[in-house]
Amino acid sequence: MSSTRRSFLSSLAVAGAAAPLAGSLRAAPAPDRTPPAPRPAPLRILVLGGTAFLGPPFVRAALANGHEVTLFNRGKTNPGLFPQLEQLRGDRDRGDLESLKGRTFDAVVDTSGYVPSHVEATAKLFAGKSKHYQFVSTISVYGSFGDRPDTIDEDTKVGTVEDEQVANVNQIRQAMPFYGPLKARCEAAAEAAMPGRVGNIRPGLIVGPGDASDRFTWWPARIDKGGQVLCPGDPDGHVQFVDVRDLAAWMLHCLEHDVFGVYNVTGFHGRVSMAEVLAACKCATATPAELVFVSEEFLRENKVQAYMQMPLWIPREGRSMVANARGIEKGMKYRPIGDTIRDTLQWAKTERGDKPWTRTGLKPEREQELLAKWQQAEGGKDEPAKQEAQPQEPAKQEKK
Repeated sequence: MSSTRRSFLSSLAVAGAAAPLAGSLRAAPAPDRTPPAPRPAPLRILVLGGTAFLGPPFVRAALANGHEVTLFNRGKTNPGLFPQLEQLRGDRDRGDLESLKGRTFDAVVDTSGYVPSHVEATAKLFAGKSKHYQFVSTISVYGSFGDRPDTIDEDTKVGTVEDEQVANVNQIRQAMPFYGPLKARCEAAAEAAMPGRVGNIRPGLIVGPGDASDRFTWWPARIDKGGQVLCPGDPDGHVQFVDVRDLAAWMLHCLEHDVFGVYNVTGFHGRVSMAEVLAACKCATATPAELVFVSEEFLRENKVQAYMQMPLWIPREGRSMVANARGIEKGMKYRPIGDTIRDTLQWAKTERGDKPWTRTGLKPEREQELLAKWQQAEGGKDEPAKQEAQPQEPAKQEKK
């Protein structure tokens, strides 16, 4: 080997050995000296409700951020929750707001308003005693399935209800037949009482741990049972919902940063299909399950009701995309759907165990009946093709 070549190889070896040393001697990157964001000033928050599904995650988030929370409710739903908090008793159905009179709060959070006169009364009571009234509304203000435009944003026209019908609604149970339009009236009542200081939040389907409506919980629980699972209609049809914990966190964010106005708050950061949601449910369980998607026509023919008997399913003609960009611009964040499914399934198994699901979804015997009917129909469609594909036996030659 020539001296030149030997010198070249030696220099490479030295350089290679020196490289780690050089790296170890290189100055460490300067620590990030960006000061942390200042913690929001503590707020005195009144929650109207606070002990059912959405209320507890909001209260816990507020307490974790150092805020002072007071609850106002009838004391009938989960009365043992939050014993450390001040709890005022009253009943808006009866017009009983006595315990609220003379009180002052930085923000009022209305998670339980369905009747316009109730919202009007509480908003007027705090018009001069609070800087923020936050009302939890709904995307149902835009009308029922089938009556909505293909795309919905916050400027889309809301449903209406006659004055005579509103006048006859004094209790929550009376509000249900006009749920969406009455929520729109509630929004308007709050804004009229406290102009420019109202946050009207319009979530879609709220899901997650604690969801006793079963409108979402049914799917993780059903797929966890395994076997063939009847799945609805168009696999690529989009679905939208919001995790209750994400909604609660953003509601608090809006109070802390004075976010007012109207916002749609339903998932996600991008489009998500029914097939993707159900596949995620399948990935959340170790139980073998087969997803069997049937056509919308088959479901209609067999009188399977959308949404209640077939949770999350909305037929094509009623499937609107709800725009959520405004909320995202103001800090709304949606967690991975897999996290929601896993946590909801864990809650359902702990809370429900093997108890039957009665509020939504198909009964097991009805599901099996429909699966058999679908497979029989699909098998019949394939039969002619199978017959055509069968090779013909060669004709036997006659002996001469």
